[in-house]
Amino acid sequence: MTRVTLYTDGACSGNPGTGGWGAILLCGEHRRELSGGERETTNNRMEVTAVIMGLERLKFPCEVDVYSDSAYTVNAFLQGWVYGWEKCGWKKGDGKAVLNVDLWQRLLTLTRTHKVTFHKVKGHADNELNNRCDELARMAIKSLKTVESDYKSSENGI
Repeated sequence: MTRVTLYTDGACSGNPGTGGWGAILLCGEHRRELSGGERETTNNRMEVTAVIMGLERLKFPCEVDVYSDSAYTVNAFLQGWVYGWEKCGWKKGDGKAVLNVDLWQRLLTLTRTHKVTFHKVKGHADNELNNRCDELARMAIKSLKTVESDYKSSENGI
């Protein structure tokens, strides 16, 4: 099975607000950077989306080491929360609905296609690839805001 390393990060300008995600896929000598965003989202959604988008780029089942600074994303798997949520009909222990079910279901499906190991890294520290993912996410936010600003300007006849 091919071994892949995936670094991810998500960011949001306002929470909720305009959000972005960044991912870097590494396989042997190959490196691919990915990014994107959404206008009305949350930081947690962008963190999970970054992992999903990276895994969805893989063309066949792989052994993947995912590195993320998101405790929300990493602990959902390392602590087994996601399996409990699924078993309980996407309800938490307190009976409340799990947030972002659509994303958790997509990610859970991907972790059953690929052999995924999650690793928590310290955010905004000395991890070059995590920092680059943060930069990609923030560039995606800036790009969305620029497009939005350009649209508003043209709408006002400016």
